[in-house]
Amino acid sequence: MGSRTTPSVVIRLLLWTVMLVGGTALGVWLDLRWYRELLFSPLWHLLTFPLGFVMMKLAFRAAAAGGRELARHGKSSSDVPRLETDRLVTTGIYEHMRHPMLFGLTLVPMALAFLVGSPAYITLVAPVEMLFIVMMVLTFEERECRQKFGKEYDEYARRVPPVCFHPRCLKLLFSDRTFEK
Repeated sequence: MGSRTTPSVVIRLLLWTVMLVGGTALGVWLDLRWYRELLFSPLWHLLTFPLGFVMMKLAFRAAAAGGRELARHGKSSSDVPRLETDRLVTTGIYEHMRHPMLFGLTLVPMALAFLVGSPAYITLVAPVEMLFIVMMVLTFEERECRQKFGKEYDEYARRVPPVCFHPRCLKLLFSDRTFEK
């Protein structure tokens, strides 16, 4: 049985949840003042909801792709805390980008904004949340990886970019297939 999740991971998950709930509330609050007609337009929601659904599906696929590879190769024993690793994973999608789950995390605010159909969330709040997620991952997770894996991570970081927009990488990231070699 694995150990408990570390406080760092719990804090990030809570922060992410508060940000999404708060962003949704702020977006709707702003819509009631600036975009009331659009917020209550059925046609608007018929357009935004399917786009949000597709984006959310892609977000979860990206998160699952990275998560599967970490679960498969990132733990040396069952004592490693939940949602954490003690081995540097450089296989599968991690051969092409260091933070594949960042795609999923970054897409979620915009997907949620489209699902809710909030014009203010789509145009103002979600872009700020997306930038915050990128900064949080590239600041905290990079530092934690360097502390945990040292020179091995530094070498990996020199070879592999944080994210990759090459079509081949995106196909790997968003496909349903597993990433076994």
